[in-house]
Amino acid sequence: MSQSYNRGLIEDFGRWREFEAGMWAWIFHKFTGWVLIGYLFTHIAVLSTGIPAAGASEAAIMAGEDVYTQTIVSLEGLLLVRILEVGLLAVAVFHMLNGTRLLLTDLGIGLGAQDKSFYASLILTGAITVASVPTFLAGAF
Repeated sequence: MSQSYNRGLIEDFGRWREFEAGMWAWIFHKFTGWVLIGYLFTHIAVLSTGIPAAGASEAAIMAGEDVYTQTIVSLEGLLLVRILEVGLLAVAVFHMLNGTRLLLTDLGIGLGAQDKSFYASLILTGAITVASVPTFLAGAF
């Protein structure tokens, strides 16, 4: 007869309080990795609209009448796209900083300060993201 272990319900949100910095770092790193993969495929799909522009005349491209230029200009005109770009920056910066933190940890550097380095990467990500908002939203209003 097999024994079973009650692992609790997934709906038992009280368990999230038990997570420490290492678990949150792991969750955020996996999440940001999947977001970056999703962005990559979306980016390729949008750039593929430029294929018809390859046959456009140089005059049409200079006038901005090709499909690719029109797509990019229309997307950049949307406030939602600009906000998503800020989010993409935050995701990429955190993934990069946390990846660097993990690399240093794997090399044995900063083993005793993993929690502090995780919080530092969160704070630095927030600071970079907030500092970039005026640049990304310039001209959107």
